[in-house]
Amino acid sequence: MNIQETAARIERLLARHALDGWEILLGASRNLSIEVKEQQVDSFKCSEPVGVSVRVLKDRRMGFSYSTSLSDADLARMIDNAVMGAAAQTPDDAHCLPDPGPYPVIEGLFDEALETAGEEQKVALAMELERLTLSADSRVKKVRKCSYGEMDYLVHIRNSRGVDSGYRGSSVSCSVSVLAEGDGDSQMGWDFGFSPYLSGLKIDGVARTAAGNALRLLGARKIPTMRCPVVLDPFVATEILEVLAPAFLAENVHKGKSLLAGKVGEPLFSPLLRIRDDGTLPGGMSSSPFDAEGVAHRNTILAEGGTLQGYLYDSFHARRDGVSSTGNCVRSGVKGVPHLGITNLFIENGAVPPADLVRGIDRGMLITDVMGMHTANPVSGDFSVGAAGLLVENGAITHPVKGVAIAGNILDLFRSVDAVGNDLRLFGASGAPSLRITALDVSGE
Repeated sequence: MNIQETAARIERLLARHALDGWEILLGASRNLSIEVKEQQVDSFKCSEPVGVSVRVLKDRRMGFSYSTSLSDADLARMIDNAVMGAAAQTPDDAHCLPDPGPYPVIEGLFDEALETAGEEQKVALAMELERLTLSADSRVKKVRKCSYGEMDYLVHIRNSRGVDSGYRGSSVSCSVSVLAEGDGDSQMGWDFGFSPYLSGLKIDGVARTAAGNALRLLGARKIPTMRCPVVLDPFVATEILEVLAPAFLAENVHKGKSLLAGKVGEPLFSPLLRIRDDGTLPGGMSSSPFDAEGVAHRNTILAEGGTLQGYLYDSFHARRDGVSSTGNCVRSGVKGVPHLGITNLFIENGAVPPADLVRGIDRGMLITDVMGMHTANPVSGDFSVGAAGLLVENGAITHPVKGVAIAGNILDLFRSVDAVGNDLRLFGASGAPSLRITALDVSGE
């Protein structure tokens, strides 16, 4: 697809309509997905989708439509549909399109090696991940799923206010889930890796961690109910942060669906926590020069010193509040309607080695997995979910634990953090280091 020529054709078609403003988004990608099983290719999928979408502004109404065909007839039909869609909407003064602005320079978005690396090399990488996982320990009996994926994508946005920019990026990922058995018990473990670069995938570490996650839970026992200190590993801390994430979005604040509404400037978190959303983070899964409507990505501090600093905005909700967009408009490809979302949302690294977080705990738990965290109430912050992990006694890990549940309130939990690990890890678009909580209700026998 010739980006500039296609955008110019669409702009000429848009000129046939009396509009107050318009936006064109063009996207193309090459996607590869490989799954292996018992050193054989189990699934091999490749696609190269191309598409375009438009938003049109007319009489304070916004319309949207998309097309996966680039013929003039289909592009004209797409625009007609967007115009008709706008006419059916309720007028709102907050509808707007952003002005152009300087964009941050983000190095390392695209890996040219992806184009030259052969498919055989990528299949071999997936097979090696499976082999390394099975060879990690004799108790690792089976790899349930082992996969490799990549995406090479191109994005360009142009609007009637002068925005006209694009970028090319790539992402590479792998994952493996494993079954370990021992002493009449079986446990599952999982891990994944992500990088903008093929050379950034460290499959040996992924294999070792996945196997270790299963092995450390073998022989798990039940424990009595207790209220005790707990340590959340990075994966669990991230899952809890993801429940809180929608509360930072201005849309949910406006709708009364955020437990952070009206609390800017209040001390809601532990003073040890610094939470930020950074669309410019080097190597971040959601990093790019600009968001889904052409506003420059930025680093937004959401909590510092325990105090809520503000919310995340796109242009629409920023205009409603009389503030600037934070560059948090997102969409799921050209077919997706633009909406508010996070970029790279994470809790900043602390200074405590993870092994030191359990020291000083007379009796508590290291929580390594939670089940059903998505059932937490996003408005009240209350949660009660199943959990698994390791018992801590006299400052040391003693044995794995099963059949427990943890309950509490998300804000109370983040307010009770008394130590932050130095092991920050991003799981997709969000991440956290290990966190030690002063006390949490753990329900057992």
